[in-house]
Amino acid sequence: MRRITRIATVGIASAALALSATACGGKTSSEAGSDGGTKAAIAYDIGGRGDQSFNDAAYAGLAKAEKDLGVKGTEAEPSEGEADPDKVQRLTSLARAGNNPVIGVGFAYAPAIAEVAPKFPDTTFGLIDDTSKTGKNIANMVFNEEQGSYLAGVAAAKVTKSNTVGFIGGVETPLIKKFEAGYVQGVKDTNKNVNVKVQYLTQPPDFGGFSKPDLGKAAAQGQLDAGADVIYAAAGLAGSGSIEAAAKAKKWAIGVDSDQYNQQGLAAYKNFILTSVTKDVSDAVFNLIKSVKDGKPQSGEIRYGLDKDGVGLATSNPAFTEMKDVTAAVDKAKADIIAGTIKVKTAP
Repeated sequence: MRRITRIATVGIASAALALSATACGGKTSSEAGSDGGTKAAIAYDIGGRGDQSFNDAAYAGLAKAEKDLGVKGTEAEPSEGEADPDKVQRLTSLARAGNNPVIGVGFAYAPAIAEVAPKFPDTTFGLIDDTSKTGKNIANMVFNEEQGSYLAGVAAAKVTKSNTVGFIGGVETPLIKKFEAGYVQGVKDTNKNVNVKVQYLTQPPDFGGFSKPDLGKAAAQGQLDAGADVIYAAAGLAGSGSIEAAAKAKKWAIGVDSDQYNQQGLAAYKNFILTSVTKDVSDAVFNLIKSVKDGKPQSGEIRYGLDKDGVGLATSNPAFTEMKDVTAAVDKAKADIIAGTIKVKTAP
């Protein structure tokens, strides 16, 4: 049975008590009811499960591991507020409870994993979207987001009728700028006359741009009012607001991370979700869990690109697949990227 937990910061006395209980063979709350089977845990990024995007993709990998590998999964939600200061305590509690691997969903977990991993050398820690913190028991699962975004740019440039398209980034970080760079390059390489409007919702250390749909909706509405008829948002949960705005205006939206056409929470807008730039976070999570279960834990950089279908462009919307000139252009661009003919930028 999967356990969903919200691990709060504990005081010194409570922490000491938990350590004492563990040392004496007692169980923490995360261990209660365990029968000693293989356990794996994921700690969600801002927005948590239900974001219809990044976190949900990680959850899908855990769910697959539970079904196919018999793993007992634990999910840890972020604490309230955008700063989420409890990452070290969250990862420590998950590792102490015997979960292996423990996976931090998102680059924001990098400092916490760097602090916690050395204390649990027999536990594998997965870090998604970051290579800045490394270690013998750290698996850095990263993706060529710029490549998938380039394909989205090709599609946007082919379908726009106004010659104006938009990009919305949740938070202006180097990771999200990879999405922007690939998208803009894909647009311009396809049709240099198309104007790309770029907007970021928040700046670090304010990470609310990943969690507030109203911000995404307002930004998208502004771009629609300025003539954009295709909007690509890389903004986590906030991107759902962008999709809503585009759909209500009967314009195209491009989703991100998960195939958002198939996300139940976005079903009302699916006919206007042209495609999505997918990251195979699900398989990355599953593969790491399987490697630990098989006794050959992954570590170091594990990169997923177009060549391994680690990133790509979803084809669930029949309206998209029926656009033969668009899909042909996308297919050619994909082949050229894999062949090295097209070099996609990782920064604007």
